[in-house]
Amino acid sequence: METTKNYRFSTIITEIIMVLIGLLFLVPFYFLFVNSVKTFGDLLTNSAAWPEVFQWGNYANAWEKINFPSALMNSLIVTVVSNLLLVLISSMAAYRMVRSDTRFNRILFGMFIAAMVIPFQSIMIPLVTVTSNLGLIDSLGGLIICYLGFGAPMSVFLFHGFVKSVPLEIEEAARVDGSSVYGVFFRIVFPLMKPMYVTVIILNTLWIWNDYLLPSLILQSSNLRTIPIATFALFGQYTKQWDLALPALVLGIMPIIIFFLLMQKYIIQGITAGSVKG
Repeated sequence: METTKNYRFSTIITEIIMVLIGLLFLVPFYFLFVNSVKTFGDLLTNSAAWPEVFQWGNYANAWEKINFPSALMNSLIVTVVSNLLLVLISSMAAYRMVRSDTRFNRILFGMFIAAMVIPFQSIMIPLVTVTSNLGLIDSLGGLIICYLGFGAPMSVFLFHGFVKSVPLEIEEAARVDGSSVYGVFFRIVFPLMKPMYVTVIILNTLWIWNDYLLPSLILQSSNLRTIPIATFALFGQYTKQWDLALPALVLGIMPIIIFFLLMQKYIIQGITAGSVKG
């Protein structure tokens, strides 16, 4: 009886601590929202206070100022296409490296792992030079190709661990039935990868959608701006339009928050599955 009471007490304490931690993480969202519906003067006077009058017009002004529909479409194109190509190419590469365990493939996989620790800042200048010489500057296609290069190492690493957990007997049975290598992969292996490729999509989406540095290097035209680039345009050397920037930030993060809430259940499942070495 005493053990049961102690267990219940510890459970209640743990839940209270978790709720407090959750509220702590929600504090930035509170500041972001309440200040997005204030006048510029009220925002500077007391940023923590609840607004006396909600200035919903800030959202309409921000929508027009940053040309939000165009920025949203650019972000969607880059994020969706990059994710589709990363999932397809990385899963096929990882599958080949695992099932064909040659010295070359082991070295190649080691190079993918090594690429994960290279700081982006160290290759910024060579990146701009190469993309410029290849004619990839100032195009969404060029930006997508860059995301493929930077996102492939982590994606291949995650898929590589997951493929090891797929029973080889299933593939052998499919080959006995006359299925080709591509048939085995797309009909047998790829459907089994659902937890992992959903995890890869979630992680890459959070990175690509919120990325500022790479698009700022590749994109130059105003009509090609993604949401982070369009929002940053509200900050100049002498002016900082916080009354427009904060509503723009809310508009920009809402799609990714909705996406994350819908897909978060797959994260732990996918990463746990990818940790199995088989």
